[in-house]
Amino acid sequence: MFAKLTSGFLLMALFTLPLAAQWSNPPTAPTVNVAPVAPITVAAGKATQVPIRFTLTKGFHVNSNVPRSELLIPTVLMLNAPAPAITFDIAYPKGEDVAFDFAPKEKLNVYTGEFILNVRVKAARSAAAGTHKVAGDLRYQACNDRACFPPKKVPVAFDLVVTK
Repeated sequence: MFAKLTSGFLLMALFTLPLAAQWSNPPTAPTVNVAPVAPITVAAGKATQVPIRFTLTKGFHVNSNVPRSELLIPTVLMLNAPAPAITFDIAYPKGEDVAFDFAPKEKLNVYTGEFILNVRVKAARSAAAGTHKVAGDLRYQACNDRACFPPKKVPVAFDLVVTK
């Protein structure tokens, strides 16, 4: 009887200890946060720059907009023009070339920590005066030195005030 109880306890311990170990240190999904963008003013027929600041969870990286392999998912900002007379041109920063433990002989071009995308907003002369809502998403895939997480999107939004 004692032997049955002992073996049963050992069996239960074998199956529950790994679960307990997983629960005590659950994986945390990396995030990219967007700093709020104050309303931007641009005169019709003119252009202005809008810096958009992103911060990535410490210990993670995302591929730059131009990764070194076409198999890697680039970081891309997609903005919807609130009117046909408003256009965007997005300037991505250069990434940092980094080698990771999973491929020490190959460097990847990545963003880490904080990175800023500069968006050139142009309002045509025909752009309607007033406040326009600009919205879109930053698409990225975050990785650490051991694994990559599924691609995600983070919403980006700001008000654009067009003056005549």
